[in-house]
Amino acid sequence: MREILTAGPHTYGYGRAFVQPTAPAAGRHDVERAPRGVRQGGAPRSLRMAALLWLLALAFAAPASARTLKVVALGDSLTAGYGLPPGKAFPDQLEAALRAKGWDVAVVNAGVSGDTAEDGLARFDWAVPPDADALIVELGANDMLRGLPPERTKQTLAAILDRAKAAHLPTLVAGMRAAPNLGADYDRAFDAIYPALAAEYGAVLYPFYLDGVAGDAKLNQPDGLHPTAAGAAVIVGRILPSVETLLGQAKR
Repeated sequence: MREILTAGPHTYGYGRAFVQPTAPAAGRHDVERAPRGVRQGGAPRSLRMAALLWLLALAFAAPASARTLKVVALGDSLTAGYGLPPGKAFPDQLEAALRAKGWDVAVVNAGVSGDTAEDGLARFDWAVPPDADALIVELGANDMLRGLPPERTKQTLAAILDRAKAAHLPTLVAGMRAAPNLGADYDRAFDAIYPALAAEYGAVLYPFYLDGVAGDAKLNQPDGLHPTAAGAAVIVGRILPSVETLLGQAKR
């Protein structure tokens, strides 16, 4: 804005060119008074004011989309990219896929291997910066693997969504599913967490983060838990429409 305001009339052609100097009459050496509203040797005040208002209008008419959208992916090792080479983690591949579709976006990797939902909540304030435009929450897998009570996980994820709501952050909830060896009751209680919270908070729901990857040895590392780079690419391809819905909310 300073450059626009200090560029002055000369930048846009306003100035002395608008007033043709008149040769002084013979024998007169005094300066004639300029007409009211016209500065000596300058453009009329009304024109200068109009030019300033026009410049201000141009400055404030810049579309909001000109700013890069910042999406924070808050998660565990599935987000962090455990065992993957640089640039191949989910956030990196998601950003590349979105940019390939024309989105001006940066995806921040706020994943920490081993994090439970409570760990994610504990670091929310510093992991999610004030200038974030949208949030992806991918947490709960470690809660399930440790056999933590599903209600406890649900309460913690709800607290994270409360923080996001207070910050006016559109949020995508990436769901997880319980391992079958934990029993039918646990499975039902755990699997119900994500759709219930998404409905309660009006968040975008992606029902199962590992959809198309879980159980496929070709898309997982030898531990059978963490996706390979190719597995992360499958996740990105499947979740992409949901993320675009999220970005649409962030631009409003």
